[in-house]
Amino acid sequence: MSRTFLSALSPLALVLASCGSPISAQKDATHDSASHEVPAGSEPFTVTDVATFDEPWAMAFLPGAASALVTERAGKLKLWQASGPVLDVAGVPPVDYGGQGGLGDVALAPDFATTGTIYLSWAEAGTNDTRGAAVARAKLVTDGGKPRLEGLQVIWRQVPKVTGRGHYSHRIAFSPDGQYLFLSSGERQKFDPAQDLGVNLGKIIRLLPDGTPAPGNPFADRGGVSAQIWSYGHRNVLGLKFDAQGRLWDLEHGPAGGDELNIVKPGQNYGWPIVSNGDHYDGRPIPRHATRPEFAAPAVSWNPVIAPGDFLFYSGKAFPAWKDQALIAGLGSEALVRVAIDGESAREVERYPLGNRLREIKEAPDGTIWLLEDGKDAKLRKLSPKP
Repeated sequence: MSRTFLSALSPLALVLASCGSPISAQKDATHDSASHEVPAGSEPFTVTDVATFDEPWAMAFLPGAASALVTERAGKLKLWQASGPVLDVAGVPPVDYGGQGGLGDVALAPDFATTGTIYLSWAEAGTNDTRGAAVARAKLVTDGGKPRLEGLQVIWRQVPKVTGRGHYSHRIAFSPDGQYLFLSSGERQKFDPAQDLGVNLGKIIRLLPDGTPAPGNPFADRGGVSAQIWSYGHRNVLGLKFDAQGRLWDLEHGPAGGDELNIVKPGQNYGWPIVSNGDHYDGRPIPRHATRPEFAAPAVSWNPVIAPGDFLFYSGKAFPAWKDQALIAGLGSEALVRVAIDGESAREVERYPLGNRLREIKEAPDGTIWLLEDGKDAKLRKLSPKP
């Protein structure tokens, strides 16, 4: 069913499937976004524009917050410095740039302070016009004013590589104890692989830091890539984070409606493409989560979509009212979306329009919030509490 549907989609629809265009406002909306929007001038922060990047996708602060790594989709890794120039980092692998593909996430290893190890994800070309996400680790060397990556080693790939340039996901998260590496692997706009335990598309992956499957994964007895799988039935996961209680959450793009925030539990099936709180782009309905209780339902979903870029759980002191809440960078919504967590449920609390698509969000050590806009000439913006 879904492969037939995919072949009928126009190229524009395939882009819209994850770009965040607000193309659906379904009658069974889970949120009235207007009721949460904070009027201009009432937001509790001031905005400072810090730097400009070309199609940035992800950001990671280096220790001390005076510098950060920023990925640009076309294949450049940048070293931003608070008191110096923005530098290119040498040694980045070649990427397959186009559609939603290119250089993706960047994360520091838990032992970065002693090893200098970082992790990168990107879209990698295959044979016969196919592509897939890849993840590598390397040592970041910054001496001499010429930053570079040394010893780059690919530790994971999406299997199989497929045609198209969408839904890579490839977000990176480490468990709070640093023992496990979690990855989001999108279903690459192919629908059915999300339910196929023989491939690692449409899954959350749990590995050891060297890329080998983590012991105790729920489908380890199947061997092969199945041994990597932590959960399945996912669509396009662009956020993957642990909360203060050590619980893993993902932030997932729905189709025409139905963006989701989920608690991710081992072995659970999150239902895509069998259920969704959104519909197909041609208007055909998809059964709702409520109709199939055997699938894990989202903690909260959105209709119309917010089209998330990334999110975090706030832990700082600069905005004490936000402690332990989820802060979401919105692409289609062009807003910072604040979500309260109530046990295993969630609810949108407020929305702060910022006038541009927001791709990335990070919390600095001092508790300020940093946002990367999406697209060409995208600004890096710092949110500080109002005096």
